[in-house]
Amino acid sequence: MLTLYDHPLSPYAQKVKIALREKGVAFETVSPGGLGAGGAQGEFVAASPRAEVPALVDGDVSVFDSTIILEYLEDRYPETPMLPASPADRARVRMLEEVMDTHFEAINWGLSEIRWFRRAEGELAQTLLSKAAEQTQGFFTWLEGQLGERPWFNGETFGWGDLAVVPYVNGAVGHGNPPAEGSKLAGWLARANARPSVTATSGEAAASVRGSAMPNVAELVEKGLFKREYRDHRLEWMIKSGGVEVVLRGLERKNIRFCPAFG
Repeated sequence: MLTLYDHPLSPYAQKVKIALREKGVAFETVSPGGLGAGGAQGEFVAASPRAEVPALVDGDVSVFDSTIILEYLEDRYPETPMLPASPADRARVRMLEEVMDTHFEAINWGLSEIRWFRRAEGELAQTLLSKAAEQTQGFFTWLEGQLGERPWFNGETFGWGDLAVVPYVNGAVGHGNPPAEGSKLAGWLARANARPSVTATSGEAAASVRGSAMPNVAELVEKGLFKREYRDHRLEWMIKSGGVEVVLRGLERKNIRFCPAFG
């Protein structure tokens, strides 16, 4: 059986779990310790030297990075393809995934920094929340254009293009930024969330919040016991949206981190 190093709230891990469930591939999940404090080690880091979820272990094969894992699954289990048939459509959904994994993910991540981890309060928090809401609506307009008249982002059937989008749009909904009622995007989201693969994956995320100590996590951040990773587009989002002082304060208090060194 495949082993997936996972955190239920990670949209990257959610993508992989949806693909595995759509393909009917059995897997077990393992939540590695030390993620929040930046102290992950052992077999998990051997499988994922960036110390990020998801990481997939298939016998002697270890694969990290959600997109590369999806590609591996497509090669390993081709019977239920997730990618569309034509080269043009494959390129289209891969570009869609790239945008969601970078620019859109950074918005939801930034909202978590403010709402859960209380990195900013007062006027600064309101500025960042406002920027995030405005940016999210801009991406929703773009996504509607990408969807066009298709029933699914992938085309005629649910696939890679859809599993690459749904964790992020659901994340935006959770932060209070849903697609407009009656919009094509809202209709697509309802159809996607009705799929058993998405229902199961979203349910795991919701259960992890109910059973966690999220209300107290801001205290752990303040004490330096919980360190969020400020990588690439996340760092860019915080700075361009007006939160440079959040970054500087985090560096000063040593409660933010970056990718660990290899080797």
